[in-house]
Amino acid sequence: MNNASWLKLGQDVIMKNVGRLPVVFSGASGSKLWDADGKEYIDFLTGISVHNFGHCHPDITAAITKQAEKIVHVSNYFYMEEQIELARELAKLTGLKNVFFANSGAEANEAAVKLARKYGKVKLGGKYEIVTAAKSFHGRTYGALSATGQPKYQESFQPIVPGFKYAEYNNLDAWKEAIGENTCAIMLELVQGEGGVNPAKPEFIAGLVEICQEKNLLFIVDEIQTGLGRTGRYFAYEHFGFKPDVVTLAKMLGGGIPCGALLVNEKANVFAPGDHSTTVGGGALAFAAGLAGLKLLQQPGVLEEVRRKGQYIMDTWESWKKEIPVIAGYRGLGLMLALELTVPSKPVMLSCLEAGLVVNAVTDTAIRILPAFNITIEELNEGLAIMKEVLKEY
Repeated sequence: MNNASWLKLGQDVIMKNVGRLPVVFSGASGSKLWDADGKEYIDFLTGISVHNFGHCHPDITAAITKQAEKIVHVSNYFYMEEQIELARELAKLTGLKNVFFANSGAEANEAAVKLARKYGKVKLGGKYEIVTAAKSFHGRTYGALSATGQPKYQESFQPIVPGFKYAEYNNLDAWKEAIGENTCAIMLELVQGEGGVNPAKPEFIAGLVEICQEKNLLFIVDEIQTGLGRTGRYFAYEHFGFKPDVVTLAKMLGGGIPCGALLVNEKANVFAPGDHSTTVGGGALAFAAGLAGLKLLQQPGVLEEVRRKGQYIMDTWESWKKEIPVIAGYRGLGLMLALELTVPSKPVMLSCLEAGLVVNAVTDTAIRILPAFNITIEELNEGLAIMKEVLKEY
């Protein structure tokens, strides 16, 4: 079957809960994808920061294959060796104390919301409100959706879970006003992903850290898209010189096998048996893939390469500005970047796709890219050349 045949079948049987693009992929390797017609694409999106070391990396593939022959699942009544090893590695990397594994970023954030509510109950006399950021995105399950500061995602599902307040990103005065007598925690991304790749300002974060310390609130950082090297540090909070009480992870964590994680320090470690759980919680395939991915991430020079390539892309975009007037600016950290345009972004994204480049229209006027850490300079230049030629047409 060709791309058109698969596309027609997919449109008949797949629920229309996502605005899917007109391509059916049938193969992948590194930073390249092939559709069902055999057409080749440069991938600047990596499954939305899932395949940070490219598609089908041999180390991750080998780890999954080996694990499938050993043990896959036993239920949450028992430990598994790989589960313990991955939790230990994440605790070492973050300096946090304990880990709960889930199956997605939304599930990890759902656990964080419950954790914050219990913390408020047992340590703050029943406080329950959580303050999050306008334009934030924390997932689509009910608690995570309610934490998400974008009404467009919530409108069809009212009433949402009560007990959330939203404050303008990077506006400390707005957060001081939103944090009230019932607040138990704040929750935010240090670079907003789905909100448009918006980095936090250091003085804004420093002010929030001070407030949380003063009021004994939990500081929850959603590192689902930013974590595990994407911004050029192991975790985005390292750019801001503080350590959160709670961190949530997913995306790259399972190497493409669904996996999320909630990490807590001793202060936030309030869950007791029966408070929260999941049958699979990532599972052994994801744990094995995660261990392989962390090993790759900690190889010498990897984070420096992420920062170098990110700067190279921004320097390249800067060099285009005189030649391509639709470029309004750019922003981001490491290899989590957005190009702001003066024209609608969706037609640009579709033109890039037609030309063989996978990018994302993250807002109405911004193109997001999340290339693999190990993308070659030749592949990077090939993708940038496609993007440049497309932009010249607008």
